[in-house]
Amino acid sequence: MDLLNTLVDKGLRRELPTREEALAVLATSDDDLLEVVAAAGRVRRQWFGRRVKLNYLVNLKSGLCPEDCSYCSQRLGSKAEILKYTWLKPDEASKAAAAGVAGGAKRVCLVASGRGPTDRDVARVSQTIEAIKEQNEGVEVCACLGLLSDGQAERLRDAGADAYNHNLNTSEGTYGDITTTHTYADRVDTVQKAHAAGLSACSGLIAGMGERDEDLVDVVFSLRELDPDSVPVNFLIPFEGTPLAKEWNLTPQRALRILAMVRFVCPDVEVRLAGGREVHLRTLQPLALHLANSIFLGDYLTSEGQAGKADLDMIADAGFEVEGTDTTTLPEHRADAVAGGCGSGGGGGCAPCGDTGTETGTDTGTGTAVKTAPETESVSAARPDLVAVRRRGAGTDIAPNA
Repeated sequence: MDLLNTLVDKGLRRELPTREEALAVLATSDDDLLEVVAAAGRVRRQWFGRRVKLNYLVNLKSGLCPEDCSYCSQRLGSKAEILKYTWLKPDEASKAAAAGVAGGAKRVCLVASGRGPTDRDVARVSQTIEAIKEQNEGVEVCACLGLLSDGQAERLRDAGADAYNHNLNTSEGTYGDITTTHTYADRVDTVQKAHAAGLSACSGLIAGMGERDEDLVDVVFSLRELDPDSVPVNFLIPFEGTPLAKEWNLTPQRALRILAMVRFVCPDVEVRLAGGREVHLRTLQPLALHLANSIFLGDYLTSEGQAGKADLDMIADAGFEVEGTDTTTLPEHRADAVAGGCGSGGGGGCAPCGDTGTETGTDTGTGTAVKTAPETESVSAARPDLVAVRRRGAGTDIAPNA
């Protein structure tokens, strides 16, 4: 397929595809799926070999959020029957993190619900970061605490944080349909604050919220411009009790096409297979390892994932290997840029963005007309039985599944 040959060549050169090429990936048929995965897999192996980085989530504070993000089980007004608790103490959080590290996690992600941290919250999380770093040599720590105020990213960095996560989630054009209590610009500002402070920026998206192909391409191109080092790709978990509970818009094949498109647009960044993979990819999860070089181990914030042992078996059976703490995740050109404190928008080792194209027209790589997937594309039947609310791990007396 000429399109895929073009995209592989561009990915190996770190060259940005056109919008038309990205849309064409999403519009490929299920018959061509394995070709798409194989092509994007070549790009993934060029920059990351067969390594899979393991990340482990610790939910420091669950529920009780004043924001109204429609996809979130912790949102204002959510009726989802999730765990609700206030801040874990630093020793409790450190103990929770140790379970993930013991299971093979290289990065611990400390997450707290809320609009953003107070200075007191930053001090509390800083103590947790220091405790985790003292007890686990070589382990990375990423904080995800919401919108940052001036100086907070620097304080987290000084405490030992390696990265900061704040997802864009969806396109700027549709953001107001998903959240009204803060703006898309607020999210961009926080990612830029983290990047400018010398933290490794982590920012991604949520697919399956009813968005169009154009929206998915918009947000991924915006992420490329922001230049985070890692891009988590989440698939909506339709929690009962949230506004998007009835949104079951993804098939396993659709989810794989989305991951392939992200890999082609962001060839040399850590693409992380994140929340919802068990719900939407199901038995096709091993194929996603040919596209993403990073996954979360075990449970998520408010939902249960498959057992950590099953994750490790899946990685081994698919012919991949767990990345060790003595290995640098990013390719050398990006790792050097991070070490040099490259600011947001500075390229971070990515090739300059080329022509982004327009929303309609002709695929410049193939000369063929491009269309998005038809409105009648098949979608998965609702599977609420696959949405398991987390009842173990952080905030409980029950051992985690990592």
